Amino acid sequence: MRLSRRALLAATTAAATLPSAPLATAAERHRQLRTGFENLAATGYARLSGQRVGIVTNPTGVTRDVRHVVDVMHADKRMNLGAVFGPEHGFRGTAQAGGSEGRYDDPATGLPVYDTYLKSGRPLADIFTASGVDTVVFDIQDVGARFYTYIWTLYDCMEAAQLAGKRFVVLDRPNPVTGRAAQGPVLHKEFATFIGRQPIAQAHGMTVAELARLFNGEFLTAPVPLTTVRMTGWKRSEFYDAWGLPWVPPSPNMPTPDTALVYAGTCLFEGTNLSEGRGTTRPFELLGAEGIDGRWAAAASELGLPGVHFREAYFAPTFSKFQGKTIGGVQIHVHDRAAYDPVRTGIALLVTAKKVWSGFGWRADNWIDKLTGSTRVRTMIDAGASADEVVAGWQEELAAFRRMRREYLLYK
Repeated sequence: MRLSRRALLAATTAAATLPSAPLATAAERHRQLRTGFENLAATGYARLSGQRVGIVTNPTGVTRDVRHVVDVMHADKRMNLGAVFGPEHGFRGTAQAGGSEGRYDDPATGLPVYDTYLKSGRPLADIFTASGVDTVVFDIQDVGARFYTYIWTLYDCMEAAQLAGKRFVVLDRPNPVTGRAAQGPVLHKEFATFIGRQPIAQAHGMTVAELARLFNGEFLTAPVPLTTVRMTGWKRSEFYDAWGLPWVPPSPNMPTPDTALVYAGTCLFEGTNLSEGRGTTRPFELLGAEGIDGRWAAAASELGLPGVHFREAYFAPTFSKFQGKTIGGVQIHVHDRAAYDPVRTGIALLVTAKKVWSGFGWRADNWIDKLTGSTRVRTMIDAGASADEVVAGWQEELAAFRRMRREYLLYK
């Protein structure tokens, strides 16, 4: 069954690409990197010829001169763009975390905008059918963490497109924190939610097109007819700012690529009674609570974690946890991105916070288990395990995921 499934996928999955020359200077890299959309547009949208198209996108779906791809395609007579599908935060990005924009007509283009947030399976398939499109296109900037919901919007839309008999096209964009080896625990299926539908690593180290190939090959009940439009000029080892692309915040609390760098580890604080920095200008880089002082930064610094320094910090969130209160904690300062491990750092900060602050607690709903993908991190920390012991606990399953992931990678 496995061999025949992959043979079927080989026949139904296509990758559009252009040859790339060896990379040299930074300026040359900026010229040579082309996103999936840029490569699609360069062919006159040949992959979408004769198709009525709907696109799943948000404010990150922009060209390098920051025009939105919906506006560009709508104005191009070669395209038959019939609908837009908005994820969490919405197509134009007006909603905060846990919100969406609902169904409306886009004022700029007149296109109908459908809400996909928290919709999946047959209800989402019915939306695709009602929209009248033949092909569903996906173009959203991811940040590389399992619990960032856009990759599960991708998964749900692929599943729904298959149910609705639609073709699916993914326009690739860089993983902003590189596509190096995956890191962190792998989700256990019994903990599947919208922040983790399937067993992938916490920091997956893949692009959205690579994830689409993996979803199609390993997890969907039946594969969707899938086309992945590759980037050209992207190297797995380089960070987002190496390529000269504009950064558009993928969500309100992901303001910079620096946020994305730490997010795969410090988002774990959403599962605690500490602030994860929402309501500040440095979300996920600032962490804290009432009653925490400089002992936390000192304890974290003593661990000698690679690539990062910890500074005692005080801040007053304008919304979310501890709104309007001055609290103490740490600010994360990454000084060597190549050496930095966000997941190990996040675990170390949980361990040290519990050690130095008597008020430490998990959210009552054990949200930490959904974030980490099992009960293991929570129960080990509660039992007094060190950060290294917690990290050692997931190495076997991480190695298995890395082996599975390998055959779906598109770039070196």
